[in-house]
Amino acid sequence: MPVLTELFVYPIKSCAGISLRRATLFDTGLEYDRHWMVTDPSGGMFTQRAHPRMALIRTASDGDDLVIDAPGMPTLRTPLRAEALADAHPLRATVWRDTVDALDTGEHAAQWFSAFLGVPARLARFAPAARRDVSDEWTAPHSTHTRFADQFPLLVVGQASLDDLNARLSTKGAPGIAANRFRPNLVIGGLDAYEEDFVGDMQIRVPGRDVQLRLVKLCTRCPIPSIDQETGAPNPSWPHEPLDTMSAYRGSDQFDGALTFGKNAIVLEGEGVTLEVGQDVEAEIDF
Repeated sequence: MPVLTELFVYPIKSCAGISLRRATLFDTGLEYDRHWMVTDPSGGMFTQRAHPRMALIRTASDGDDLVIDAPGMPTLRTPLRAEALADAHPLRATVWRDTVDALDTGEHAAQWFSAFLGVPARLARFAPAARRDVSDEWTAPHSTHTRFADQFPLLVVGQASLDDLNARLSTKGAPGIAANRFRPNLVIGGLDAYEEDFVGDMQIRVPGRDVQLRLVKLCTRCPIPSIDQETGAPNPSWPHEPLDTMSAYRGSDQFDGALTFGKNAIVLEGEGVTLEVGQDVEAEIDF
C-alpha cells in the first residue's frame, strides 16, 4: 500500500524547506507553508530563479518565533503568529499575477535579507485577513485558496518517480538529487514511477478522520531543480541537471512541451488534521 514517506514545509517562499515527521493540514496547505516571502521594496516576489542563494536561508520554529539563519549571518527571529505583527506596516505583495495584503516584518529583517542577498529586500508576512484564491480552471467545482505558494496549496511527488530520475542520472554519470530539488510538500512511497500523474483523489488514513486530497494539475518545472539546495548554485559539472535528463521523457503535450514532475493538490477534507510520516495512502486513478 502507498504510504506517506516525507513531509516538507517551506515557511519562506523559495528558501530552504524543513523536513518534518508531522504537520497540521489546513485548506491553504501545511501549517506555516509559504506564509512569508522575500520581496523587493515595492512588494515584488524574490525566488531562487533570480536569487539562487535563497536556498541557503534556513528556518526553524522555536517557541513563538520563526528562526532564520544563513551562512555568515547572525540569527534572525520573527514572530510565527501574524497577530504578533499588529503594529507592522501594511505591504501589498505580488505573487505572479496576484497582489495581496501582507505585513512588513520590519527594518531589522529588511537589513538582514538585503545584506545576505546583496540587493534591497524586505520580508513580508501574509496578512491574516487576506485571501488568495486558486484559479478554478483546475479546481472546479471546488474553490480553495493558498498563501505565497506559486499556485496551489500542496505539491505531491512519488518516491518511485524520484528514484527513476536518479537511476537515469546515474546511467549518464551524473549525481543523484534529493527530493528538495522539487520542493514537494508530500512524498508518497509505494506508487509506481509517475503514477501520481494519473491520480485524481488521494486519501491519507488518519485515525478518527481521514484526509482527502484532489490532485488537480501536473507541476510544470522552472529552472529551480537545477539549483543544488545545499550550495545555492548549480553543480558546476552538471549545471543543467536534472532538467537535461528530464527533457528526454518528461515533456508534456498538455503544457506545450514544458517539463513536469509531481502534481499539485487541493484539500477536500481534513482541515486541522495532523499528517504524519508512515500514514497509509489510497490513490485513485482518474480515468
